Amino acid sequence: MRTTLDLPDPLFRDLKIRAAEEGTTLKDLLQRFVEKCLYEKQETAPQPERSPLPEFFRSPLPPPREGGTPIPALTNAEIEEIFLREDLEKMGYDLSKVKGSIFDDTP
Repeated sequence: MRTTLDLPDPLFRDLKIRAAEEGTTLKDLLQRFVEKCLYEKQETAPQPERSPLPEFFRSPLPPPREGGTPIPALTNAEIEEIFLREDLEKMGYDLSKVKGSIFDDTP
C-alpha cells in the first residue's frame, strides 16, 4: 500500500543518510523502523530504587496495637464542631450552660 508522509527536512535527510549507510532503500528502512516499533516488545526503563523516607517524614506515632479500641469515624461536621468547641472554650466560654445548640450532648 502506498502512503504519503510529511517529514521535516532534517529528519528526511537523516533517514536518507541512514539508508545510504546501511546500503538499503528508504522504503525498506522505513518499513523496518515501523515494524520494529509495532511488533517488538517495548522494554520499559528500569525504575530507580526508591530510598527510604528521611526521619523527618516518618510519623512520630507508634504503630497501632493489635486488638486496640477502634477509633470512631467522624463526619466533617462533627470534626468542625470539635474544633469550634475547643476554640470557644479557649476564649473562656462555658459551653455547659448552652442548651439547644450544636453543643447540647442530649438528644
